[in-house]
Amino acid sequence: MAIDRARTALAQVFFQRCFYLFVAVLALIMTVLLFEPTPHARVLLNAANLLVLVAAVAAIGRTRLSFVIALLLAAPTLLFQLLAIDEGDSRFLLHSWAFGAALYAATVGYLLRYVFQREVMTADKLYGAAAAFLLLGVLWSNLYQILLHFYPGALHMNGAPMTLAPPSTMLYFSFVTLTATGMSDILPVHPAARMLCALEMITGVLFIAVLIARLAGSYPPPERE
Repeated sequence: MAIDRARTALAQVFFQRCFYLFVAVLALIMTVLLFEPTPHARVLLNAANLLVLVAAVAAIGRTRLSFVIALLLAAPTLLFQLLAIDEGDSRFLLHSWAFGAALYAATVGYLLRYVFQREVMTADKLYGAAAAFLLLGVLWSNLYQILLHFYPGALHMNGAPMTLAPPSTMLYFSFVTLTATGMSDILPVHPAARMLCALEMITGVLFIAVLIARLAGSYPPPERE
């Protein structure tokens, strides 16, 4: 079938799936934070986002069902993003954020399932855990964008209500919250925003704690003589 052939082709290109996904997500984050204000930022952002979508499909698509699910989420994400650029309609961006968040959530779920298997901890699994952590930050940045669409002013930046925010600002705020750093330049004032921030902080802390426990469990104690 065409789906099986496409899945096999991606597996051959992305033979170290978690490593390539980690590199793609890291490239997207660096592109958003460093190059967004430049005139050519749109081309770079689209290229980095496309690379993440393809790498996510490759990482998830180890079975036919998961591959189809990833495609059904990645295709609308890219389509609505292109429509938003072409038409300039914020509703297309909203749909792109929603499908993108769903794809990232599915990818994180798959990666965690893969990492916490009882087999030996490999380098690919470590890259999978790192990619999952980075994707959590990207996922929540999409959720904050959706929040501001429905609740303008739910976040305040330097005391001023935020109605629209560039991706770099939301990505920065997401990772500050995920790591519980708390720069205090952006504050949640709406109950929904505070709930999202609390969930992200809890997720970040639990992720690190559970991952350390998984790594510790990979090395059984030496047998006593």
